[in-house]
Amino acid sequence: MSASPNGGLGQRFAELFPFDWETIRHAGAEPVPFHLKKWWFCLGGTPMYLFIVQVATGIMLTFYYVPSPDHAYASVDAITTQIRFGWFIRSIHMWSSNFMIVAVILHMLRVFFTRAYRQPRQLNWMVGFMLLGLTMTFGFTGYSLVYEQLSYWGATVATNLANAVPVVGPLIAYFMRGGAEIGPQTLTRFYMLHIGVLPLLAFGLLSLHVLLIRMHGVTELQFEGEEPPEERRFFRFWPEHVTTELMIGVLLMYLLTILALIFPASLGAPADPTVTPAHIKPEWYFYWDFRLLQLTSLKVSVLLTGLLGGIAFFWPFIDGWLERRSKNVDLIVVVVGVVAFLGFLGLTIWEAVAY
Repeated sequence: MSASPNGGLGQRFAELFPFDWETIRHAGAEPVPFHLKKWWFCLGGTPMYLFIVQVATGIMLTFYYVPSPDHAYASVDAITTQIRFGWFIRSIHMWSSNFMIVAVILHMLRVFFTRAYRQPRQLNWMVGFMLLGLTMTFGFTGYSLVYEQLSYWGATVATNLANAVPVVGPLIAYFMRGGAEIGPQTLTRFYMLHIGVLPLLAFGLLSLHVLLIRMHGVTELQFEGEEPPEERRFFRFWPEHVTTELMIGVLLMYLLTILALIFPASLGAPADPTVTPAHIKPEWYFYWDFRLLQLTSLKVSVLLTGLLGGIAFFWPFIDGWLERRSKNVDLIVVVVGVVAFLGFLGLTIWEAVAY
């Protein structure tokens, strides 16, 4: 049936795009656990917001960045010193990248200590862990694109670490470098990973993560004794929860702006393969692993990293095994979490103050 000329714009649009908007309204009115009013339970949405900021600022930077060893550093220098507001966009991009990694870490810590990864949410924990690795890879490849001394030699150390991985290490390192050693192909590959491959993987994993949340629902806190009344256990997704998420987003944008103005992204000396810097340091989220490398050998550091990563990745199943064999599993989880976090924090601070 054709649209009536006097039917109004709403009716015309509904006929041109016959979407069931009632489904959206129903989803918006869906009750969610009351504890999601607390900001630390909203950290799952924060990385998604920061990812949008990353995509927006990254597209702006791509207009001026030249992914060539001969022009990469000069293009970043031009963005920083010549392009109008280029320094500001680059600084927002840098700070939102760091905030995104912090937000994912804090979100996973919250999930860990509340044991929200238990049956049937084990797979979503594993997807979240892959997203953590992906955000750190985003940071690594993005930092390498600057093509300054520390980013160049940081990439050299990273590919050497990859080369030490048993069996598949040499193949991974060769793929990262685009050859037997760091060269022009390396920058091109990091660029394609940063703007092409990694965003596609991120969209896929984020979609799967959200889908699993929708399928399993949000974990409800367990109450000891008498449960609170219904109105104190649940509230509506829209507008209450969405409002909380938006307030966090506005606060984050404010903090990003302040940090970009006070601590803008810096630029070191251009990459020089013939001169090794006195102090090579990766980005802060790799400090703990870099300190392990200083304390042990290359192969031992890689094996320890792989072991710790494997334990974290499969932790929900380890937790299930512990629960079947111990009555103090809650205490064990707290001890393991505190020790792991303090170890990460201690090694990070140690490397940060070391020269």
